[in-house]
Amino acid sequence: MNRNTITDIKGTFTLHNGVAMPYLGLGTYQADNEQEVVDSVKDALEIGYWHIDTASVYKNEEGVGKGIKESAVAREEIFVVSKVWNADQGYDSTIKAFTDSLERLQLDYLDLYLIHWPVAGKFKDTWKALEHLYAEKKVRAIGVSNFLQHHLEEVLSDCKVTPMVNQMEFHPYVVQQDLIDFCNKNTIQYEAWSPFMQGKVFDLDICKELADKYNKSVAQVILRWNLQKGVVTIPKSVHKNRIASNAAIFDFELSEEDVTYLDSLDRGERIGPHPDHFDF
Repeated sequence: MNRNTITDIKGTFTLHNGVAMPYLGLGTYQADNEQEVVDSVKDALEIGYWHIDTASVYKNEEGVGKGIKESAVAREEIFVVSKVWNADQGYDSTIKAFTDSLERLQLDYLDLYLIHWPVAGKFKDTWKALEHLYAEKKVRAIGVSNFLQHHLEEVLSDCKVTPMVNQMEFHPYVVQQDLIDFCNKNTIQYEAWSPFMQGKVFDLDICKELADKYNKSVAQVILRWNLQKGVVTIPKSVHKNRIASNAAIFDFELSEEDVTYLDSLDRGERIGPHPDHFDF
C-alpha cells in the first residue's frame, strides 16, 4: 500500500485504485442533525480537515451536507463518506439507500461508500450494488465497516472490485493486528472508528504517561499512533477547540517502542458490538 509520509492535516493515504484518502477526518457519530453538526463540519473544514464521515443511521446527513455547502471549501476538495445501514442491505435497496443519502447530503457523488455491518446473507448482494455504483462513477471508492477476516474472505472470493477500506473499532484495547496485516496484504486501507474508546482512553494511566512524555494530550498521542500504524482515523467532536487540537499531531512522532507498547495493550475489549454477534 502506497503511504505518503505523515506530513500535515491535508496528508493522504493512497487507496488501491489511486484515490487519495485524507488520513485524518471528522467523525459525526452522535452529532445531532441540527446546528451542532452543521457547525462542527464548517469548523473542521475551516481548520483544514478535508475528510468528513457520516452514515445514514446517524440521521445527520442533511446537516453534514448543509455544513459542506455553507463552508468556503470547494466540494471537490472534500472527501465525503457515508454508509448503507443494515435494514437497507441487499442489491436494489442499497442502490436506493445510496440515492437517498446523496439527496440528504445534497451532493452529486460520494468519495467513499461503506457497508456499515456484515449482515449475514445480505452483505455480498450489498457489495455487488456498491460495485455497480462504483462502475457508474457515482462513488470514487467503496469499502466495508466492521468486517472481520472471514467476512472479507467471503467478499474477496468472487468480487469484481476489492474493498478499498475497512473501517473498524480500533483503539489500544482492540488493535486486531492480524486483521490489519490481512487488510494490508490485500491492499485494503484500515480505518479506525472510536479511536478514543468513547472517552475511556483518557482514563488509561499509560496514555497519560505518554502524553506527559511527549508534552501532548492523550487524544493527540492516540491519533498519532493511529497514523503511524497507517490507520486512517476520524475522531468525533462538536467543539471547535477540540477539533483543532485533534489536528495538532504533526509536530511530534512516537518512538517505535511506544507504538509497540500501545499495540501490546490489545485485550479484545470492545466498546461496540462484536461483528459476529450484533443484532440490529
